[in-house]
Amino acid sequence: MLNKRKLESNRIEFKKGWNPTDIYRSICAFANDFDNLGGGYILVGVEEELGMAKRPVTGYSPSRLTAY
Repeated sequence: MLNKRKLESNRIEFKKGWNPTDIYRSICAFANDFDNLGGGYILVGVEEELGMAKRPVTGYSPSRLTAY
């Protein structure tokens, strides 16, 4: 999914960091699968530029996640 040929789409969402509000909105959007595409993927720790994963991918440390 990060091979520079994949763009953000209605099945792939790149998130630079852990922002629960934005993440929850993406989860809800994937759950409302009106086109019956089978949901989607949220890649946390991936910054996007023009819809493509920006290199280098920095990732996101699990220790920085907070429980909600």
